[in-house]
Amino acid sequence: MDKMDSSWNETGTDPFTFSYCGFTNVTIGSGVTTIGSFAFSSCGSLTKVYCLGNAPGSISTTIFFGDKSALVYYLPSTMGWSATYIGQTTALWKPEIQLDDGSFGAQTNQFGFNINWANGMNVVEEACTNLVDPIWQPVQTNTITNASFYFSDPQWPNYPGRYYRLRTP
Repeated sequence: MDKMDSSWNETGTDPFTFSYCGFTNVTIGSGVTTIGSFAFSSCGSLTKVYCLGNAPGSISTTIFFGDKSALVYYLPSTMGWSATYIGQTTALWKPEIQLDDGSFGAQTNQFGFNINWANGMNVVEEACTNLVDPIWQPVQTNTITNASFYFSDPQWPNYPGRYYRLRTP
C-alpha cells in the first residue's frame, strides 16, 4: 500500500496486515474488535492512530513492534482506554482548528477556519473578546462530516478583537 493515510472498519485484521507500510496516519473504525500480531510493525512513518470506537479487546502485544512514535487517539465517551495502549501513548482525540491549510483567517468579509475531527461528532465554536477575563459565547454548533467542517464568523468585523475555542456539547 502506498497511501500515506488509511482507514478500515472491518472487525479485525490478520497478522502483518500493514507491516512496513508508509502510512503517517491510520484511522481504526468503530467496528474493529481484533488487531492481528505485528499489524503495524516496522511502520516507521506512522505517527497518529485515530480510533473511532472502544479499545479493541482481542489484541496482540506485538501490534506496533518496532514503532515507538505512533500516538493513539481515542474519542470522548469510548471505553477501554488508558494512558497507554499496547505500549503506545494514548491521548483524547479532540477537534482541531487547522492553522496551515489555507482556510484560516479573514476571507470574503468573514473570519473562518477548518475544523478536523471524526465524522458525526458535534463541536461548539465559541468566541470571546477578552482573554484576561473571558466570557465565552457560543457562535455555532456543528456536526462534523467528511472529517472536516468549515467554520465562518461573519460577525468578526464588529469586534476589535475576537478569540475562538472549540468544545464538545
